[in-house]
Amino acid sequence: MGGLFDIDNKILEKKRLEEIVNKPDFWNDLSLANNTYQQYKNIIKEITTYNDIVDSVSLLLELINIEDINDDEILKVKKQIEDLEIKTLLKGKYDSNNCYLEIHPGAGGTESCDWASMLLRMYERFLTQNGYIYKVIDKQAGEEAGIKSVTLYITGDNPYGYLKTEHGVHRLVRISPFDANKRRHTSFASVNVTPEFSETANIEIRDEDLKIDVYHSSGAGGQSVNTSNSAVRITHLPTKTVVTCQTERSQLRNKEIAMELLRNKLYQQLEEAKNNEIKNITGDVSNINFGSQIRSYILEPYKLVKDHRSKYEDADPLKVLDGDILPLIKSVLNLK
Repeated sequence: MGGLFDIDNKILEKKRLEEIVNKPDFWNDLSLANNTYQQYKNIIKEITTYNDIVDSVSLLLELINIEDINDDEILKVKKQIEDLEIKTLLKGKYDSNNCYLEIHPGAGGTESCDWASMLLRMYERFLTQNGYIYKVIDKQAGEEAGIKSVTLYITGDNPYGYLKTEHGVHRLVRISPFDANKRRHTSFASVNVTPEFSETANIEIRDEDLKIDVYHSSGAGGQSVNTSNSAVRITHLPTKTVVTCQTERSQLRNKEIAMELLRNKLYQQLEEAKNNEIKNITGDVSNINFGSQIRSYILEPYKLVKDHRSKYEDADPLKVLDGDILPLIKSVLNLK
């Protein structure tokens, strides 16, 4: 099993990362250290998975020889092999990196804001079900319902590698709960996914290029409302890039997190300007409207989720919206 399954090279890579992780000054650069440590944990998991599969196949062969085998045992090994196979597709430069996931509603007011909140719930369930750790960096509530925007910071097993497939415009067709006449509406929301780069320390940001606004953090009301101006919005004037953070009580900490996100966005733009590498990784972000969607979620007049890139279809959109998006993700990864 050579090539991407080459266990000998994976063991050598584990030893190389182990030496780096064990250096006394390893944690001096937190951004670089976090990504390197995540790569180290990921390769340990890959080696463990590989060894588990070898053991399972060996056991199956023994059971076959004594004619004492059942379908459950075969299906278990089949799933292990399928999971290993999909991981071989996650070999992009940034696939093992932590990432930021943003959701923004398209035109359409309350309808689109509500759709954005449905997507947020879908991703939160997916992340929880698959062992990822995420933190809400910023969340802006809609005027009547839903959300105007949200940003998650995600760590775990190849988070960018999996979630880069979600980058693009998502379309919902349903009977509107906000329409008294019960008419069918189409809503759009965009999902942007940015890897956490380890090279952002080289990004120079001048103070005079920044417009920094502070404001009250939004909350659910009552005691949960933060009444101080701790939320931070930073605008990078030369590129018109805007980032926000409001989840920490400290204005200073919110500013630090927002600056880290800004550095990642500027680094992404720099990479794109140099050689279009990021465009090849994440794809284009199109206008949030008809004809630009990567995936459609249809609840009326029939039920269907269709990925327009892989042509994968699922006739149970409620299951998908409940977080079961891994088959859709795998269908897009298999296109690579």
